Amino acid sequence: MALLEVKDLEASYGPVRALHGVSFEVNAGDVVSILGANGAGKTTTLRALCGMVEARGEIIMDGNNVRHWPTEKIARRGGVAHVPEGRGTFTEMTVDENLRVASFASGHSKDLRPDLERVYGYFPALAGRRAQIAGTLSGGEQQMLAIGRALMTHPRILLLDEPSQGLAPLITRNIFEILASLNKEEHVTMLIVEQNAAIALNIASSAYVLEAGRIVLSGTSERLRNDESVRKAYLGY
Repeated sequence: MALLEVKDLEASYGPVRALHGVSFEVNAGDVVSILGANGAGKTTTLRALCGMVEARGEIIMDGNNVRHWPTEKIARRGGVAHVPEGRGTFTEMTVDENLRVASFASGHSKDLRPDLERVYGYFPALAGRRAQIAGTLSGGEQQMLAIGRALMTHPRILLLDEPSQGLAPLITRNIFEILASLNKEEHVTMLIVEQNAAIALNIASSAYVLEAGRIVLSGTSERLRNDESVRKAYLGY
């Protein structure tokens, strides 16, 4: 069953149109990836889903058209958590404070200890740095913290924008292994925007290829992995 359905999505920055009738869906419990080069419209797609850019078309979340909803309502009532490009953590707060603020901002005022331990369980590298200022963390640790902040909101769907950006291959592999565990163990639904097609296709059940604001290819990860045009453009063989 589709948790998210996007139909004929168009988005603009002033007079410049970035998306031209993009349509896709994400089923509950699935991991779906949107692949494409820089400037393809991947980040704009996620921003449109969160109400952060001017958009037209339909964004159906669990049966509700949320396109006219403000960003805060999409996050709270739509259950959408966005891990933006560049991570978006509060660099002058500690790791623990970042996680707590995310939970409070989403309206959760219960005992946070189980949620904190859940995040630290998935990201043990952060557990020993609870009192460390977030801005002093490594790039990989900051990405882990950004994902952990999103998990504190108990999202129905997790939107990740270039989670591998700027990270060493070993750290990228570790983060994607954790994402795979979250999906397998807790059935967290994910929409992942990535340039690193190889690692994205390893975790995703299906994917869409975006070029110049249009979907040009779609299918299962296996199909796209074996598609010659995808292999040459994104997989390097």
